[in-house]
Amino acid sequence: MAGLVLTGVAALIHLYIFLLESVWWRSRARAVFGTTPEQAEQTAEMAFNQGFYNLFLALGIAIGTVLVALDERTVGLTLVLFAAASMVAAGLVLVLSSPAKARPALIQLSPPLVGGVLLVASLL
Repeated sequence: MAGLVLTGVAALIHLYIFLLESVWWRSRARAVFGTTPEQAEQTAEMAFNQGFYNLFLALGIAIGTVLVALDERTVGLTLVLFAAASMVAAGLVLVLSSPAKARPALIQLSPPLVGGVLLVASLL
């Protein structure tokens, strides 16, 4: 249960990132990312696309969790673990490519990492 709760937190974080990148990029997200109006305009198309990646990962965890609740454990856990592993990998890419962004990378990768480890441990 704790693993599903933590991966659920990860899904909520990625839903928030989706909103920042795909809905609020030219407004509220500017303060979060420290961009100027010009930078936000120049990168809006890229951010919009990237935001949807985050949404799809969040949906993978949400759908997988519902499937686990419906006693479809194999498919559900597969979806949850795949989405969580993708979130962890994306966080690692962020910190390795931009070490100054270690804090947001840790926020992005810690809940799915711990949740995924707990889920795998529950299978053993």
